[in-house]
Amino acid sequence: MENIFKVENISLLNEVLGQEPPKHPMISVVDFSKVDFNTLGHLRQQKVTTAFYSIILKQLKKGSIKYGRRHLDFQNGSLFFTAPNQVVNIESPELSECKYNWGIYFHPNLILGTMLYHKMAGYTFFNYGANEVLHIAEDEKHSLTEILNSLKKEINRPIDKHTKKVLSSNLELILNHCERYYDRQFITREEVNKHVVTTLNHYLSEYFSSDLPLNNGLPTVKDCAEKVHLSPNYLSDLLRKETGKSTQDLIHYHVLKVAKNRLLNSDNSISQIAFSLGFEYPQYFGKLFKRKEGITPLEFRSMN
Repeated sequence: MENIFKVENISLLNEVLGQEPPKHPMISVVDFSKVDFNTLGHLRQQKVTTAFYSIILKQLKKGSIKYGRRHLDFQNGSLFFTAPNQVVNIESPELSECKYNWGIYFHPNLILGTMLYHKMAGYTFFNYGANEVLHIAEDEKHSLTEILNSLKKEINRPIDKHTKKVLSSNLELILNHCERYYDRQFITREEVNKHVVTTLNHYLSEYFSSDLPLNNGLPTVKDCAEKVHLSPNYLSDLLRKETGKSTQDLIHYHVLKVAKNRLLNSDNSISQIAFSLGFEYPQYFGKLFKRKEGITPLEFRSMN
């Protein structure tokens, strides 16, 4: 079994990084310029997983972080996000020359019962792939640093009944800024994004025009993401920005486009058409068609 070093709480994280015990047991802000990575030799080339969320801003001139099979280069200043139980492989970065090099780590229990807890699923960038980091400009770094300073002041205050609310508000403000910056990044990469959309449309068109659906079933969101070398979450967010549709919506668009053609230009039964398009159960095809088109496949055929 593969050996994975598990960091179950914030106190252990600070201990591993050679920092003072956290002022608050559920959150820590780490200044990486104060971390001696030479003491972390036992973690080199070892996979690490944590029980909490992390937001890491780094500019590295040497070294990298390996996430999955990819190495991340933070020379220009990038934000990298991880959710609880994701696996990261840290490989001795040199951070002494970095201007911005901090990490925010917070346990899900910190935001339990707050508005932020219910909003976390909407921050899909926590599940983006390693090559989908957020590259930020100087003014964006400055804005985040100001909020970070406010967050650190609150962490250093004695804990009272308002602490959780104030901390979660600061975290939410940081995440909302990150969401805005990702929107900007999608826009500035318009040409790349259009290529992704074109590639995916071609893939789905070719797929449903072949015998692959009959043999392999409907393509999944994961299949589409792998085709364009993106994570499922990043791809769906990209498509929503570019087309207004999610990846699943795009799959349904293509399968129904072919379905309508076959309903009008073949004598095959509804079930035969459903199976040929990759549906395991014809009833599912019928429900999808009715939901998207407002009528059943049979009604569509009889009306045209």
